[in-house]
Formats: sequence, structure tokens, C-alpha cells
Amino acid sequence: MRQRVQIEGRQLEVSNLDKVLFPEVGFTKAQVIEYYVRIAPVLLPHVARRPVTFTRWPSGVDGQAFFEKNSARHAPEWVESVTVPSPGSSRGRETLDMVLLSAVPDLAWSANLAALEVHVPQWRVDDDGVAQLPDLLVLDLDPGPGTGVVECAHVAQRLREVLAADGLDPVVKTSGSKGMQVYAPIECADREHPSRYAKGLAQRLSRETPEQVVWRMEKALRPGKVLVDWSQNNTAKTTVAPYSLRARPFATVSTPLRWAEVDALRAGGDPASVRFRTDDVLARVAEHGDLFDVDARTRAVLSS
Repeated sequence: MRQRVQIEGRQLEVSNLDKVLFPEVGFTKAQVIEYYVRIAPVLLPHVARRPVTFTRWPSGVDGQAFFEKNSARHAPEWVESVTVPSPGSSRGRETLDMVLLSAVPDLAWSANLAALEVHVPQWRVDDDGVAQLPDLLVLDLDPGPGTGVVECAHVAQRLREVLAADGLDPVVKTSGSKGMQVYAPIECADREHPSRYAKGLAQRLSRETPEQVVWRMEKALRPGKVLVDWSQNNTAKTTVAPYSLRARPFATVSTPLRWAEVDALRAGGDPASVRFRTDDVLARVAEHGDLFDVDARTRAVLSS
């Protein structure tokens, strides 16, 4: 069933609002839309001017999903798009028309598409649609078999120390799945610099604590260790945005953390204490504001 709604002056056609997209917890499309509308004030600044890659689950998280980069073709005329060079993985096209999420109606529109996850690159486009140099560094901590978020907390704290020693001011969030992600606002001299720097950090931690960290992607190397995935700094790649839902059975959210929460995990805290659903996240924002405050932090120049 389709119906028209008005959100902040924009007319939007929505459909199948009672469709359950997260069967394990009975979370419907209407609830997905409501969450994205309510979280918009803190989510939108982090995706502003960043071309969005959607992960769509039209049949819910138990069904088939697909990534969608070239999504402007079915967007309302009021949703902004930008033409960018096609990454190597998008065969047969030299450019893509990618969406920019700029306002609450944009988020409601994408949620209505069952775009449960929002993924963005570490760079923005300017007002003319020209890609700028990366302004964020990200290190994705992915626990291998036999490890979990507690082990990620140990690695995150080590990364925090190393980044701070290089003059960076990191923040941390859950992935919304099993791991964590450490970010820092940066300035850099060229597009490849963040990847080189992040790879060097991952190699250093692996060298210093080989029993704890692996930097190479091979699955055979990962049992009992945390992968420090540096590769998401490649300008063709994207990372799940802060406050994005994850397509996991319990409708969890990629949630910014306080470093004190990371320390508590390292000291024996309960892993469930950093597993957040939509209501939890909205309550945290009401209490703490935006903990992923990269724009309020020092934007350091990466060292060589």
C-alpha cells in the first residue's frame, strides 16, 4: 500500500510501512523511517557532501541485499546528486550519479527504499561536485574467530595512543556488528596518503603485538586476532556512517562511544554494554549529544 506524506515541506510517497525488515525483533519499515528522521540532526553532518552508497534490503535482513551507488536515477528531483568518477569495481561506467543526503526528507526517502545501511567515503565533494582530499582517517577493527569487541577495545586504545603521539585527535564508534572503528580528522597532501599512513599503523601494531593484531586480510591469519583494516582509506571505498543502522538480526546501530566506555571494556566490562539499538542511541544523543564530534576536534596534518 502506498501513501503520500509530507516531511519538512517535501512530498514523499512511502509504501509497505508495516513490512517487517528485522524479523528477529519485529522492526518494521515505518520504524526504520522514524529512526532516521529522529537521528537526522546528528547523522546528517557526518554524511554532508559525501556521496552515499546504499545497502538495500527490500525483503528484510533475512533476504537478498544489494549495494547501490548509481541511485540518483530514481530519486525525487529535490534529492541532490553528484557525478563522480566510477571506482574500479563499477564496471562499464566511467561515472556514477551518486546521492548526497542533505536533509531529513532525503533520509526518509532512502529509508523507504529499505536502504538500511548508509555508507560514505572519507572525502567530500565541494559545491561544484569536485572530489576533495580525504578529511578523515579510519581504522576498522574486525575481530577474528575467538575474539570480540573486548579485544577490539584493547587495540582501539593502543591506536588512540599512537594517533595522539602523531598529533591526531581520534574518536571511536562501534561498527554496529562485531567490531569497532577508530577515526581521526585529518589534512593530507594527496589522496593516497591516508592509506599509506593507515597501512603503516596496522603493520606497526601487528609487528609489536603479533599475538593480538593482524594487518593482512587472509582469513587463515585471523583466528584469535583483531584485523586492523587500513584499506577503507582507499578513496574508492566506503565505511558505514555513524548512527547508521546495520542489517543485523537485532537492528543494531553503529554508535559513537566515549573513550571511558572503551576503557571499561578493557577492564572486564560486559560486551553487551556497547551493543546499541535505535532507542538506546536516541537516548544517548539526548544525554550526551554527538560523541562523534570530528568537526570540533583538531584536524591534524598526517605525518609521512
